[in-house]
Amino acid sequence: MKRKSSLFIMIFLLLNVLSGCWNRRELNELAITVAFAIDHANDQYIITTQVVNPAEVAAKQGGGQRTAVTIYQEKGDTVFEAIRRLTSVTPRKLYFPHIRILVLSEEVAKKGIGDVIDFLSRDHELRSDFYVLIAKDAKAEDVLKVLTHLEDIPANKLFTSLETSEKAWAPSMAVTLDELTADIVAEGKEAQLTGLQIKGGIPKAEKSEHVQEIETDVDLKYTGMAVFKDDKLIGWLNEADSKTINYVQGNVKSTIGVVSCPEEKGKVAIEVIRTKADLKAKVENGLPKGTIEIKIEGNVGDVQCRKLDLSKTKTIDDLEKESERRSKEMFESTIAKVQEEFKVDVFGFGEAIHRSNPDYWKKVKKEWNEKFADMAIEVKTDVKIRRVGTIGNSPLKK
Repeated sequence: MKRKSSLFIMIFLLLNVLSGCWNRRELNELAITVAFAIDHANDQYIITTQVVNPAEVAAKQGGGQRTAVTIYQEKGDTVFEAIRRLTSVTPRKLYFPHIRILVLSEEVAKKGIGDVIDFLSRDHELRSDFYVLIAKDAKAEDVLKVLTHLEDIPANKLFTSLETSEKAWAPSMAVTLDELTADIVAEGKEAQLTGLQIKGGIPKAEKSEHVQEIETDVDLKYTGMAVFKDDKLIGWLNEADSKTINYVQGNVKSTIGVVSCPEEKGKVAIEVIRTKADLKAKVENGLPKGTIEIKIEGNVGDVQCRKLDLSKTKTIDDLEKESERRSKEMFESTIAKVQEEFKVDVFGFGEAIHRSNPDYWKKVKKEWNEKFADMAIEVKTDVKIRRVGTIGNSPLKK
């Protein structure tokens, strides 16, 4: 009986200690942060946060007089210190679990993002499902100052625009913090991040009048891909090269490819609807050798050729062969560029070597990027056109 009484008392005390409201925070005491940017100047980090104005977001149409978000900025010797210093200028405590976008400046990326990742991974309040971007030819803080159409909260525009671009266009890549960390620490593969440019001048983009015009002078555009070595930015890939990276890594869900008309001037646009990539690597005569086989399925989406007869099997075969040739040419060009200019393995051949020949990998992993730069890589493409659209030949075709 005494033992049961002691057990009951212990449970009662534990229930009091484990009360679910001990660290509660009311919504009206928090500043919900949806995006933040990190710049670097004078050996200090500059943190810029984009915070939601809840009263404005909740206001009915026509009732709002202020912007849906506001910007706060501070600096510090570390990222954490700069964020805590923000409490001196914000009316509420910043709340980070709803972060959607992190923008890093080129300067921060070139210096190395290891310290930034350490803080982001260590902080218990931060989730890791937000996307990481690099501001190209601009300060990261300026990106957060651009007001956007359709979306009152610019961070939401950046988030959904990146996802849409990745699914429908292909040169963009939506990379979360977890994925970025995994790529940086991975053996045999380097990280990449999508670039973001500001089109136009910043002063006008900060004013609400900017989004009241039918055509804006300032906009945000995803462009190119940043290439890393370890945790440092070493260069940029253009649109075609970025698309190749996504093809090789099997990330392309849909995009558009353009080929020339077989017997006349003009172009045919092929809508890619499915892709499959198979990357392999092995060791032959003591040297690494890579193979990339990419299968593409698509539909005819746009025809500028008057003589092209899509009712003939030979016409489809010719378009498939031309698509295979153009695709292979693009892939080989990007691979050669990466090997010659960057000399880092962004494709993952090192990981493939690790799987196929672990003994060889142990010998070369410390100098793998040098081995990759001289590595022979064979590219194979296979394109199948499934449909020609809702019509066969153009009704304008004579």
